[in-house]
Amino acid sequence: MDRSDEIMSMSALVSSLRAAGRHHLSAGTFIVRPVTGSYLYRIEQFKQIKKMLGNGAKIESDTFRVGGHDWRIRCYPNGKEGYEGFISLYLEHASLDRTGDATADFRMSILDHTGKPLWTEGHAQLSEEIDDESEGDAQTFSIGKRTRWGWSDFMKVDDLDDKEHLKDGSLIIVCDITVLDMRSIEYRDGMASTTTMEVPSESKEEADPDMEIEVGGVTFPANRSMLTARSPVFKEELVPTKIHIDGIDADVFKALLHFIYTDRLPQEMEEQETLAKIVKPLLVAADRYKLEKMKQVCEEALCGQISMESVTATLAFAEQHCCSMLKEACTQFLADFSF
Repeated sequence: MDRSDEIMSMSALVSSLRAAGRHHLSAGTFIVRPVTGSYLYRIEQFKQIKKMLGNGAKIESDTFRVGGHDWRIRCYPNGKEGYEGFISLYLEHASLDRTGDATADFRMSILDHTGKPLWTEGHAQLSEEIDDESEGDAQTFSIGKRTRWGWSDFMKVDDLDDKEHLKDGSLIIVCDITVLDMRSIEYRDGMASTTTMEVPSESKEEADPDMEIEVGGVTFPANRSMLTARSPVFKEELVPTKIHIDGIDADVFKALLHFIYTDRLPQEMEEQETLAKIVKPLLVAADRYKLEKMKQVCEEALCGQISMESVTATLAFAEQHCCSMLKEACTQFLADFSF
C-alpha cells in the first residue's frame, strides 16, 4: 500500500466512524521507514599508525549524517583493550544529545584496491517494507545505555594482507547504515501531517494561509510569517499578498514549502530513487532562499551519488553553489580512487 492509499484508507475509516456517531474524532498512524546512507573512511599509512598506537588507542572519523542523525567511525588499529591482535571497529552516534535516541542497522567492510568489499561484518539489509522477514539486526543508540556498537574482534591483524587490503598503505573502510525513521503521522481531514512539525512562535491560527504564491502555473497558499521566519530572502522580498516566482518547477517549490513548514522533505521525495531525480534543483532552490538545513539534506543525498562518471560535474556544481560538504566529498573521492 503506497502513501496515498494509506491516506484514503484512513479517510474512509474516519468517515465511517463519524457516521456511526463519533463526531469528535481524531486519528493518526505510526510509521517506520528505513533511511540508508554510506560513509567511506580512508586511513593513510595504516601500518605505521598501528606501530605508533598501542592496544586500546583509537582514531575517529569526521562526523557524517544519515537519517537525520550524525555518526562517527571509531577504529582501534591494535584492538580495543583486551583484544590485542585485532582491529576493532565501532559506529558511534555523534549527535545523541541533539537528535535523541536512534535505531539503526549497519555493516562495515574493508575494501580492496578496486573498491570491492573483502571483509564485512554486520547486516544493513533492512528492506523498504518492515516486517518479520526483514533481514538485519538493528541496534538502539541511547543515552544511558549504549552510544556505540561494533566489533572488538572485527579482523585479526595477521589476516590483513598488504596486496589485498592496503592501497598505497591505506586501509579503506566503508560503513553502510540503515536508520529507522519512526514517527507518528496525524490525520487532518483527508491530509496527513507529521506531529513533529515545528511552528516557530506562531499558533495554528497564525500559521493559516494568508497569501498565495504562483509557481509554474500552480498557486500555493502560504503563511507569510512562516516564510519570513524561515527564509531571510522571503523576509526581505515578501510584501504583497500574491506573488509570482520564476525559475523554479512547481514540484520543487512544493517540496521547499513543505520543508519550511515541517523541517523535512515530503514523504514521497525522501525515497532514494525519487530524491535522486530532483535533488539538484532542490539544492538550487534551497540555496536561492537560504534554507541551509534543506541545502544540507540535498548535499548529503548528492554525496551518495558520486561516481567516476559524475564526479567532475558534481564538483563544478558544488563550487557554483558553495557546497563545502559536497566539494570535500568529491575531492576525497578523487583522492581515494586515483591511480
